[in-house]
Amino acid sequence: MIYKLLTRDQWAALVRDGVFAGSADDRRDGYIHLSALDQVAGTLAKYFADIDGVVLAEVEPARCGAALRWEPSRGGALFPHLYASLPMDLITRHWWLARGADGAYCLPDDLCA
Repeated sequence: MIYKLLTRDQWAALVRDGVFAGSADDRRDGYIHLSALDQVAGTLAKYFADIDGVVLAEVEPARCGAALRWEPSRGGALFPHLYASLPMDLITRHWWLARGADGAYCLPDDLCA
């Protein structure tokens, strides 16, 4: 599985519209930024630490087809990039993330097992 981090407003728009066309950064770069599970914590810390109300959406990569590409990004690691809008029906699960005692977001327990 791969994951998309969304702000509260982005999640609300996705639920309302049934599709997410991307954040300002996604639109600037021409693709939707996604993360593998082992990349989510770094993405949270780098881009979402100061944002309240973050949703982690799980995406089924096999259903993304040829629009999904794994490309070098932060530190040369391969990240999943979706060269299309993200429709709601590709999302298999989602979680509203909570902050731990240190103020950093925590991943859901069922993803850390």
